[in-house]
Amino acid sequence: MEIVGKLQKQFMDFMSSLYSEGFLDDQFLQLQKLQDESNPDFVVEVVTLFFDDSEKILNNLAMALQQQVVDFKHVDAHVHQFKGSSSSIGAQRVKNACVAFKKICEEKNLEGCMQCLQHSKHEYFLVKNKLETLFRLEQQILAAGGMIPIIS
Repeated sequence: MEIVGKLQKQFMDFMSSLYSEGFLDDQFLQLQKLQDESNPDFVVEVVTLFFDDSEKILNNLAMALQQQVVDFKHVDAHVHQFKGSSSSIGAQRVKNACVAFKKICEEKNLEGCMQCLQHSKHEYFLVKNKLETLFRLEQQILAAGGMIPIIS
């Protein structure tokens, strides 16, 4: 059982770093509280939907910003959607990137929007990688016969 203890400590340390580095906020904890025995994969399913939606939104944003005449209201609608879905899972740094993106979009600053898109993509792929690592850790704990530690 020593391996389980090490994995659980690794899990707790990793979760702590996700919060201290601003990748996640309390909304992610709220999601975790909704998960129970009747729906043990709830968080993974919700986050997977976020991943799928985010990649579509990022592609739509890239296409919208490459148009001959950029419709900034259309771009803003995509950014708003991305901000909302990021907020709903607690992806704090992605949400913050979207807040900045919306401000630049309101200024109709194409170059600034392109930079914000790159920053938003960067933050998205960082949090995606972190959450995938977290889910792998959870699977390793369960495979070793342990329980996922509860974060309060």
